[in-house]
Amino acid sequence: MVTLREGLCPGLTADIITVLKKNHVRTVVDLVASDLEALARKCSLSYKTLVAVRRVLLAQYSAFASNGADLYEELKVSTAILPTGNKKLDILLDSGLYTGEVTEIAGAPGSGKTQLCQSIAVNVATALQQRVCYIDTTGGLSGTRLLQLIQCKTQQEDEQVASLERIQVIHVFDAYKLLDVLQDLRRSFSQQLLSARETLRLVVVDSACAVIYPLLGGRQTEGMAVMMYLARELQTLAHDFSLAVLVTNYITKDGLEGFRPALGRSWSFVPRTRIQIYRDEGNRQRGNRLVSLVKSSRQSTNLQVEVEIGLSGILEETSAGPRGS
Repeated sequence: MVTLREGLCPGLTADIITVLKKNHVRTVVDLVASDLEALARKCSLSYKTLVAVRRVLLAQYSAFASNGADLYEELKVSTAILPTGNKKLDILLDSGLYTGEVTEIAGAPGSGKTQLCQSIAVNVATALQQRVCYIDTTGGLSGTRLLQLIQCKTQQEDEQVASLERIQVIHVFDAYKLLDVLQDLRRSFSQQLLSARETLRLVVVDSACAVIYPLLGGRQTEGMAVMMYLARELQTLAHDFSLAVLVTNYITKDGLEGFRPALGRSWSFVPRTRIQIYRDEGNRQRGNRLVSLVKSSRQSTNLQVEVEIGLSGILEETSAGPRGS
């Protein structure tokens, strides 16, 4: 469900989009499925122009078959692994965050999801010297905290400033604005406006659930469609531009005692890797958290590590190693 917008393809101007939307043609699917002759008469538009636009959109958004060898060659060229900055977490994630994929962190409020996201973002910006786009939907991101985490990695003021500049922060508080931001990112890549020297490698959405939940349930039938549209944008952005996408999610009750990530079965297919973070009730140290691997396409999901939230973030090492859950 890609929304028609200026610059989506040659020939699709702002004037044409305005006329189409007035006639209830708002997405690529709407346009492709329309009777173009009738649409041209109704909108007083050139039939040839609409045919040309539809041909380009079909070429851009239709699925094409490929074989296993081609997919493997594409994987070797496009995939990079971004270390989190913590050895045990990297083991849990099979070496770190993979570009081309969506990774999800699920947890209860106060479990440390935002601390984990900020720590990983700082490691990518400081140690790897790569750009990060941090999309904050809850107001939980603190510039002071980012600087504190960076100062734990380097004492050089010029390096601290450079690391902060690599982290682009965007505040959004509804799903539609989030979709606009993701489409703007896609447009920036397509127009090659991003620096080739310091590539954007990580997009953090903290949290996807916060903007989707208000649209679900009740009579708001568009909520599921918006959620799946957002899922497609995240997956496509990761795949097409070799980005690692990291999102956070809430957890909900599953039966009398268990918990599971929110947003249901449809969303569960979006992340390639899913971890869950929660407080270690058996440890008296308030900063300790357990992180479990609950979904992975690469390794067994019975791994669990213990991390500690401290002044240098959630990536401080503790004595506990990987173990079975």
